[in-house]
Amino acid sequence: MEKKRAPFAKWMGNSNEITRLFLKAGQIPDMINLAGGLPEASVYPASELADIAKQVINKNPEETLGYCPIEGLPTLRDAIAKKFSKGNLKLSRENILIVTGAMQSLDLVGKVLLDDGARIAVQDPTYLGALDAWRPRHPTLVPMNIHGHNFNPASLLENTQFAYTVPNFSNPTGSLVSKECRQQLVDTSNDCGTWLVEDDPYGVLYYDSDPIPSMLELSADENNDCYEGNVIYMGTLSKEIAPGLRLGWVIAAPEMINALATAKQGSDLCTSGLSQQITLEAINNGLMEKILPNILAIYKSRRDGLCAAMEAYLTPYFTWEKPVGGMFVWAIAKDPKLNTDILLEYALDHGVCVTPSSVFDPNGEYRKAIRINFTHNPLETLEQGIKRLAKATEQLKL
Repeated sequence: MEKKRAPFAKWMGNSNEITRLFLKAGQIPDMINLAGGLPEASVYPASELADIAKQVINKNPEETLGYCPIEGLPTLRDAIAKKFSKGNLKLSRENILIVTGAMQSLDLVGKVLLDDGARIAVQDPTYLGALDAWRPRHPTLVPMNIHGHNFNPASLLENTQFAYTVPNFSNPTGSLVSKECRQQLVDTSNDCGTWLVEDDPYGVLYYDSDPIPSMLELSADENNDCYEGNVIYMGTLSKEIAPGLRLGWVIAAPEMINALATAKQGSDLCTSGLSQQITLEAINNGLMEKILPNILAIYKSRRDGLCAAMEAYLTPYFTWEKPVGGMFVWAIAKDPKLNTDILLEYALDHGVCVTPSSVFDPNGEYRKAIRINFTHNPLETLEQGIKRLAKATEQLKL
C-alpha cells in the first residue's frame, strides 16, 4: 500500500542540482577539488584552541557549556565592538549580534526583511549561499553590475528591501570594490532608506594592497556614540581562525540587531557558549594577529602558483585577472559557445572539480565562467588540477 505524505515546500523544486553535484565530487577518490571556498587545514591553530577550550571550560563551566543570551555573551559583544570601532565608527554591544556562522546572518536577514516576492539588489555574480538562504522566500532578484562603467545604484536600490554585496574579494569573482563605489552605495542607501548588507568573510585576506574602508565605516556618523546607519555588516571566524567554530557576528543599528535577535530566538536560541568563550579569549590574547601572517604567506604563494599554472595551460581557453586578495580566481571562457555547466561534467571525468558560473547568477543563466579556489590545495595539486582542467576543456571543444 502506497504511503500518503504531505508534499515538500514548493521552493525546494527551485534548488540547483549543480551545487549538489560538486559537493558530492569531494567524496570521489583522487578528485582534485578546486570548487569549494575552503581554508587550508594546516593553518588552524589547533593546539592553541585546545588549550583555550580547556581553560575556559575549567574556569567557567556554567557559562561555557550552558545556554547563553540570544544576542551573545555581553563580554564578547563588547570585545567585537571595541575591535571594529575606529575613526567615526563608534560601536557598543547594542550594535553586535553573535551568530552561528555567517550563513545564519544571511538567513536571519531574510527572515526579518523579506516577504514573498520582495526585491533584493544583489551584486552580480553573487554568493550562491546567499541565494540559497533567501530562496524559500521567493525574492525578486535585481542584479547589480558593481564594476560596470556606468554603474548607477539609485534605480536599483529604490523600492528594494536590501542590497547585498561582498566588497572584499567577492565570492565568486575575487574582485575588490573600490572606495568610490562603496561610498556611492552608502550614499544611495541613505537617500532611499534601503538596507545595505556588507558580507565580509575575506576582509583580512589582503595580499597586494592596503585595506579599503568598509561600507560600515563609510556610513558612520561622527556625531553618534552608537552606530545608527543602514549598513548590516557580517563577519566570521571561518577564514580567520577555523570554520568549525561556527562563530560569526552582525554589526548594525540597534533596531536591526533587536529584530535579528528575535528571528534567532526561533532559529537556534543561542550560539555555542564554548565557541563564544574561545573567540573571546582569542581576541583578548591576540591569537588572530599571531596566525594571520602565516595564513597570508601560504595563500599568496598558492594564488601565485595557481595563476602561473593557468598561464601555462589555460591561456588558449580562458581570460582572468589575478586577485589582490581572497580565495578565488574567476576565469571567463574566450569561446562564447563554451558552456561551463557542461565543462563541469567533462572536468569531473578528468578528476578535477570547479564551480560553473550559473550557480552564482541570480537568474541561473550565465554559463561562460568558472570559479577556481586556490587556498585549499598545495602548489603541486593546484598545477595538476589545472592540467586536468585544460585536458577536459580541450576535449569539450573538440
